Amino acid sequence: MKVFITGATGFLGSVIARQLLSEGIEVCAIRRQHSSMDLVADIQDQVQWFEGDVLDPDSLEQSMAGVDGVFHCAAFLGFEGKNSEAQLMSVNVTGTANVIDAALACSIPRLLHVSSIAALGRAENQDDTLNEETVWKRSAMNTSYAISKHEGELEVYRGIALGLDAVIVNPSLVMGPGRLGENTMQIAEKLLNHSIPVLPPGATNVVDVEDVAAGAIQAFHKGRTAERYVLSGHNLLWRDIIGTLAAALQVKPPSLRVSRRVMIFVATVMEFAAKLVGSHALLTRETARLSMSISRYDNSKAIGELGCEFRPFDETAARIAASFHSS
Repeated sequence: MKVFITGATGFLGSVIARQLLSEGIEVCAIRRQHSSMDLVADIQDQVQWFEGDVLDPDSLEQSMAGVDGVFHCAAFLGFEGKNSEAQLMSVNVTGTANVIDAALACSIPRLLHVSSIAALGRAENQDDTLNEETVWKRSAMNTSYAISKHEGELEVYRGIALGLDAVIVNPSLVMGPGRLGENTMQIAEKLLNHSIPVLPPGATNVVDVEDVAAGAIQAFHKGRTAERYVLSGHNLLWRDIIGTLAAALQVKPPSLRVSRRVMIFVATVMEFAAKLVGSHALLTRETARLSMSISRYDNSKAIGELGCEFRPFDETAARIAASFHSS
């Protein structure tokens, strides 16, 4: 079997590529001219690389021709809230539409689309648990990223209506060793630098990147066409997430708890400071509002239908901490 991956040089895509290769599956992937190859250095020579971009339809068709399946992992996370809307819609919606069109043109037997729990929308109240059947509703709590991932899913369903065999996975907050300055590695870095000033009062779900990669591969092999599978690990309070990670890193976690107004103020300051130094703000006004909400997710469908397993978060935290000692 030969599969094609978008986003293979990224946090999740690189792990999926590595796991596929370990199963004896041939992997080809698309990369931009200046993509960093640090996350795939150990497998770089085992992958057939094509230069291109999800925003370049011709490069997708040329790279995808003749494969047995596609893993669409490429996405833009949008660190700057509303300022990222144009790029979020371009990569996560138009890019997905291009991948779907190329898969249809190349008669790809099966496509796996990596979406997000953000595409499920927000819970109406804090006692709700979201799952694959949750219906998207417009809400002020839906971030620009969430909207882009929801609309990206609509492109996948368009492809399914046109005859494409596709399945969707919705990971929660993906954590694990990765590239410094990106994704959830930022949380660990900020803890090490003692630059997380306050403890968010809300709750979310965290999942290990290795478990998401394994779940995505299981969904590709065993998932039902047009179905979604929530790949969520553990519903945890932010104070427990940060506390567990801080313990693994052997640093003291923040203890200050603040009101909503103060939290928004802190986020505004962090956004401004990040803009001055040309970096990404760990906390934006958009993510601050999310960090104060409580969101729970149900992974029973992925466990029951795909046989997914999700390791304890303290194991993930230990892996993240170990990556700093080995770097």
